[in-house]
Amino acid sequence: MELPGTAYGFFPSPPKATTAAVLKHFGDLGQHADFILVQPNIPWEYFTNDSGDEPQQLTDIRNQVLLAQQNGLEVAFVVDPLNGLNRREFFGLPADWQPRFASPEVREAFTNFALWIAREFDPAYLGLASEINTYADAHPQDFVNYLSLYREVYAAVKNESTQTQVFVTFQWEDLNHLLPGATEGREPYHINWDQVEAFEPELDLWVISSYPFVAFRSGAQIPDDYYTPLLGRTSKPLAVAEGGYTSKSIGPFPGTPQDQVDYLSAIHDQIGERLSFWVYLLLSDFNQDSYNQAMQQSGRSEEDMNTLGMFSAVGLREESGVPKPALEVWDRFRAE
Repeated sequence: MELPGTAYGFFPSPPKATTAAVLKHFGDLGQHADFILVQPNIPWEYFTNDSGDEPQQLTDIRNQVLLAQQNGLEVAFVVDPLNGLNRREFFGLPADWQPRFASPEVREAFTNFALWIAREFDPAYLGLASEINTYADAHPQDFVNYLSLYREVYAAVKNESTQTQVFVTFQWEDLNHLLPGATEGREPYHINWDQVEAFEPELDLWVISSYPFVAFRSGAQIPDDYYTPLLGRTSKPLAVAEGGYTSKSIGPFPGTPQDQVDYLSAIHDQIGERLSFWVYLLLSDFNQDSYNQAMQQSGRSEEDMNTLGMFSAVGLREESGVPKPALEVWDRFRAE
């Protein structure tokens, strides 16, 4: 996998949850990105029992990689043991497993799945969980178990694929205590550096996610020094593994197309020169009804569906493919 100085990418989420939409969307992604970020949950039982037919999920991952290659895109990965819409909980664990990183079954499956990705795809970038500080806030006693697991898997991946850059991601608004109800009694901008630095030296780069529309009323309100503390805290490369800004008001969060422009400019101007890669969540807005139907069929909760809806207008294009002003800004930054 070869990527430019700063690689620009998206999650490969199409406007509708259909096969036709997926196929068209990969072609569109090839025009605006260098890579996609694939963030699969763990097929827990398969990677502990190592028996039976290979689950469809692994076939789907291979197909995503193939579609990416056919459209001139590289692929980065983040192994995700947690519910992406509620990172206080695991996702898809068998009912009789303990939902803790101390669980031997959890540790075995997590390790084996990460190594499967490393061996199968030899990726340039491999994350070993997403927004882990939100789980640490909710389960501080189990966080130490995740940390030991991370160190074990880091060493194992490096043994398999020495060039793969390994990391875990941190939710920036949460690290800054800007999320309502999740401040832990700390003042805003009192950054939880200890949660990041606990992983040193086994962090090849420092990687954040950032959705500042949950903390600011507009993109213009993002402080000029919002992201710059990262520059002085580490000399390692930086990256944004996911993020975005809604272009219309959804629920309690306001948003306009200009807010997306201001968000992109804030990241670019403040930390752009240090970014190894930059993932914007969605190229295109998605159809909520289509996604809800797919989520209902897979047994997802109504709470998860409502949470997902908060991101439905984060795309840099309308669902129809009509570009928003921020897409031109993204393309210009990428061309630099």
